[in-house]
Amino acid sequence: MLTGPGGSGYTHGGMPLRLFALALLVLTACERGAPHHFERGNNARFERRYEEAMGEYRRALEALDREGDTASAAVLRARVLRNVADVYWFEQGKSREAVTMYRQLIERCPEAPETLEARVILAGILHEKLHDARGAIDVLEAAIQRNPPQIAELTYKKASLYFSLGDYAQAEVEASRLAERFSTSAWVDDALFLRGQSLAMIESRRPEALRAFEELPERAPESPLVPHAIFERGRLLAESGQREPAIEVWVEALALHPNPQMVQDAIARTREQLRKADAEGPVTAKPAPLRRARSSMEALRAPSVVTP
Repeated sequence: MLTGPGGSGYTHGGMPLRLFALALLVLTACERGAPHHFERGNNARFERRYEEAMGEYRRALEALDREGDTASAAVLRARVLRNVADVYWFEQGKSREAVTMYRQLIERCPEAPETLEARVILAGILHEKLHDARGAIDVLEAAIQRNPPQIAELTYKKASLYFSLGDYAQAEVEASRLAERFSTSAWVDDALFLRGQSLAMIESRRPEALRAFEELPERAPESPLVPHAIFERGRLLAESGQREPAIEVWVEALALHPNPQMVQDAIARTREQLRKADAEGPVTAKPAPLRRARSSMEALRAPSVVTP
């Protein structure tokens, strides 16, 4: 064993070398704290080593818990929690684990930039994977209360969820609120169309549905939903027994509709009903089938928004 003067162990600044080495290791470990583990986790995630990434994220969270509630710790904690939730959902498809982590992020870091989008993702998982539309509505409402930049879009999503639940009256309320409060939003046409759909499902309010479908081309003439709104007007007229006005409306839709064959079929079917009515007496119109709410983006992608 090497010794210093007088037989004592070597020292550094008066500290025995063994103690100095231990202190150096502790200092190095502290320097490789939460940021170090977060970076290692991100690298592992990029390389698709997800279990290793999750281990590094867990160590980062443990280090942050030891650090306490400092401002820097709060910022990094939100990022780590968001990454953990995203790995569970996007990379591993573990919906329940993802829900748990998104909820933890929302609870611990409610105002973090990462949290707003997390609320939207959580609402989508609850509705589409766990079939919990009510839970999704609650999550969206909490996000809307914070008045985010995309509040119009979130309001539309909430209104669509009410429609999917069969709560047409509340769907109409939410859609109307969106159209009035955010009159210049890109979501106005979606809101007006959804309002018309919701009113059409309430027998006593079908005249209001007609007006909602008429209002859409007036307020958003360039919307891809315009031909579908015109078609819906014709459907409502036909179902109320006004077949000739319905045909006139559908003829107007022919030049605009992305699926003119569907419109032609509706016209032909209604003309046949008129012919039979003249020969045999009145024919009872079929009741309107349940229609799912659609957005203008879906209208652009799909050949038609509704089926005859």
